[in-house]
Amino acid sequence: MKKVAVFFADGFEEIEALTTVDILRRAKIDVTLVSMKGIKEVYGAHKIAVVTERFFDDVNYEAIDMLVLPGGMPGTTRLAESKPLQKLIQKFYDNGKYVSAICAAPSILGNMGLLNGKKATCYPGYEDKLKGATIVDEEAVVDGTIVTGRSMSSSVAFSLALVEQLEGKELADSIAKSVVYQSKQ
Repeated sequence: MKKVAVFFADGFEEIEALTTVDILRRAKIDVTLVSMKGIKEVYGAHKIAVVTERFFDDVNYEAIDMLVLPGGMPGTTRLAESKPLQKLIQKFYDNGKYVSAICAAPSILGNMGLLNGKKATCYPGYEDKLKGATIVDEEAVVDGTIVTGRSMSSSVAFSLALVEQLEGKELADSIAKSVVYQSKQ
């Protein structure tokens, strides 16, 4: 069974984070909600509380197949400020494991230099933070082991792209059909 860690910092975009968790769990992917602070209750950008399952230091990342960085403000800023998370992202990237980010969060990957020569998307206005990337105006973009999503309204497309990378197009298409999702592209 594939395993994914989704990181929650105060100020995360609720729809991006929770849609991703929901769609991945529909695909029978083992998803862990990871708190980036010392308590499990994390508040989204719109003051919706989510109770996470693990603390950052309590996850066995060797067993994880993909990292997911939700956007939202100031959640993205808080994720970007975490040196341990940056180190983990770099390790995943260097080892050819999946790193994904949506909305403002692809800026973290851009600032780390991980998007050089890659196609990526992000929330409009953050393009200059995707250093070295070719900006693509699509809901979700896959380039190697990097998956980026544009915005909250792209959450389903982004999540389905993650399923497709981890479990294949057939399952992603099946889930899309079951939730009556039709791509805008």
